Amino acid sequence: MNIDRKRVREQFAAYTRNYDPEDPKIALKISHTYRVAESCEKIAKSIGMSDEDAEFAWLSGMLHDIGRFEQVRRFNTFIDSQSVDHAEFGSDLLFGEDNLISLFTDDMSCNNTLEIVIRQHNKFRIRKDITGKTLDFCNILRDADKVDILRVNIETPMEDIYNVSSDELINSGVTPAVMDQVREHHAVFRDVMTTPGDHVIGHIALAFELVYPLSWELAKEQGYLDQMFNFPSKNEEMLKALADTRKELEAFYAAKD
Repeated sequence: MNIDRKRVREQFAAYTRNYDPEDPKIALKISHTYRVAESCEKIAKSIGMSDEDAEFAWLSGMLHDIGRFEQVRRFNTFIDSQSVDHAEFGSDLLFGEDNLISLFTDDMSCNNTLEIVIRQHNKFRIRKDITGKTLDFCNILRDADKVDILRVNIETPMEDIYNVSSDELINSGVTPAVMDQVREHHAVFRDVMTTPGDHVIGHIALAFELVYPLSWELAKEQGYLDQMFNFPSKNEEMLKALADTRKELEAFYAAKD
């Protein structure tokens, strides 16, 4: 696939200028996009992909959250259950009637693969019929996205991410079903997360799902996991949940070594 990075960056900047740059939700998704794209390229190279495939992985990172901007404008939330599935929405914008993909490249030879990768990036599990290099690209994007979500939770006020007040956030408890899934060492189902505290634990639990060794190394190097574990909660239930989640995650990765 022929990818002109300069064109992609310029078109992405032009597209996002249609939205309010003063809105912290918009600002964080712009920053998130560039970081995910960079991590996609690093992860692709770490598993021996060709330069061309690493370029494709980078492009998937640049376009994976294109639906977030219109989601915020229409619904003022990142919570898909309260608005739209942002991966499906973004894919429809790129590959449907709007044909936004034509802004970024004239080479449509890999559109089918790119559409699959973007549609699958936020799913709890990748479709079982997706295999081979397409599956690799799905896993790369999903890993890069998860790694940067940890950063977002530290560098962006959680009140803005979760649409709650500071008091609600620091006094929030954790639903027992969320901790049951943490102890099973996998990501938390969205439908069991009901409190702000659930979402904090749910974001930490994304680390259980990282596929590639470099992804875990990037997550550790950033230091954001440690900062999330030090979340200043005033709720004893939440403090215990954070401590228990740290133990579970450390045991999970110790067993992999």
